Amino acid sequence: MTDPIPQHGLQLLSLVTAEGKLEVSLVDQPAAEPREDQVVVKVLATPINPSDLGLLFGAGDLSTAQVATRDGQPLVTADVPAPGMRAMAGRIGEAMPVGNEGSGVVIAAGASPAAQALLGKTVAMLGGAMYAQYRTLRVADCLVLPDGTAPADGASCFVNPLTALSMTEVMRREGHSALVHTAAASNLGHMLVKICAKDGIPLVNVVRSPAQAELLRGIGAVHVADSSAPDFLDTLTAMMVETGATLAFDAIGGGKLAGQLLSCMEAAAVKRMTTYSRYGSDTFKQVYIYGGLDLAPTTLNRNFGFSWALGGFLLTPFLVKIGPQAVQALKDRVVAELTTTFASHYTHEISLTEALQPEIFAAYAKRATGSKYLICPHKA
Repeated sequence: MTDPIPQHGLQLLSLVTAEGKLEVSLVDQPAAEPREDQVVVKVLATPINPSDLGLLFGAGDLSTAQVATRDGQPLVTADVPAPGMRAMAGRIGEAMPVGNEGSGVVIAAGASPAAQALLGKTVAMLGGAMYAQYRTLRVADCLVLPDGTAPADGASCFVNPLTALSMTEVMRREGHSALVHTAAASNLGHMLVKICAKDGIPLVNVVRSPAQAELLRGIGAVHVADSSAPDFLDTLTAMMVETGATLAFDAIGGGKLAGQLLSCMEAAAVKRMTTYSRYGSDTFKQVYIYGGLDLAPTTLNRNFGFSWALGGFLLTPFLVKIGPQAVQALKDRVVAELTTTFASHYTHEISLTEALQPEIFAAYAKRATGSKYLICPHKA
């Protein structure tokens, strides 16, 4: 270690109490000394992803939220309904740090050559606890960014880019030839459009409004189906006929959409059949749910034969499954195309303190497509 380490820094924590209260607070914590294979990063930018909100607010009812102060820092409290408390049982009483990913500058390092080599470098980070002014973490959890990379450009290097790339990786590994993606007007959806265009992969994009459809067509999307249109299912089926898509990734989760995707895949497969079967087509159809924009139960109308599967998809277990060599290849592509294919666009930049202001957290908690918040921990 060659540089002095800050004595302390702000950290955002989320706590569910045994009394049924959510507490989201900023605390002034000592900065951790780096071990031999660790570095200390001054966090400059960290995004608010949908996956962060589940930990940040848990099952708290934000309509009951109140803002106060504790030790001079903001404190948000809210009620957690009884059903939510059952879901939160595993985290009761534990103040949990929030923030999956971020970027910043390495200001101190442990003694190992790998750690020392990162001093002064701008890095992207994965490993949690990013809603903080300083983060001590392993060298292995850092990705060195090109010189001159803006913190905002590096903040979302992992979750969205690697998820989008993993979708095409799943497609290849499981023997599919085309993809369907829902909530496609998101930052991740934009990345997937660009990946598929570059790699020659047919992609069907499902959006929720005509404005979103036009937005995607404007960046080169060919197949866009608007779920608010009266002919949505016919349009979706026609696009599946044209593309041959038998794999879908659904960010919505609840409601009828996952079942509709399977139904339209089956209808497209039946159109290719030359003989009738009362069991439906033998074309295998797969839908992975990877998000929860709709928290209602997932409803299936079993009209898609017997050759199908519905499962969950989570990025981290998939990366473990494919191994470090394959993961590194994905990371290398992200760095090479950081400001093109994998560019993220933010509508708001806020401080840690602002993240706990009522009008601001009420806005980003809506998870609205096209609205993306970036926390800048050292912003005044």
